[in-house]
Amino acid sequence: MSKFKFPLVILLGILAFSACEKDDICIDADTPRLIIRFVDALDTTISKDVQNLVVIGLDEMGVRDTIPNVALDSIILSLRPNATSTSFTLKRALSITDKNTDTITFNYEAKEVFKSRACGYTVNYENLQAALTIKNPDSIWIKGIIIDTALIENSAATHVKILH
Repeated sequence: MSKFKFPLVILLGILAFSACEKDDICIDADTPRLIIRFVDALDTTISKDVQNLVVIGLDEMGVRDTIPNVALDSIILSLRPNATSTSFTLKRALSITDKNTDTITFNYEAKEVFKSRACGYTVNYENLQAALTIKNPDSIWIKGIIIDTALIENSAATHVKILH
């Protein structure tokens, strides 16, 4: 009987360890986000803070998310992966009564990309375009929009520049 115990233990050990799966660790599977840099309208190589900036994400049901009253030279926004456009209202509050409000609609094609078994799918955005809607033509603060990269596949570089 002891002749059969040793091979049986070896066989059970081999079966136990062969049933293990390798650990799949997902490092970079986040869907990339849109990076917007605010630049000087006269010299687009110079970053320029927007004082008292409020960013409101819009969808069919109204407000989606908000970046509160801050002073930044760049922002990172999430585009909707299940749609072909996302709109944001950008407000620059100069005072309590004087608020410059503009709406930017980003149009794109969302493409699912398989990363790995651990990560699954992410979404890349292709053919990015921007349309600016000015609420008050007497008080324009966004002078223009430059699309630096029409393909959004990572969150490492600026995709859009807003001139002000």
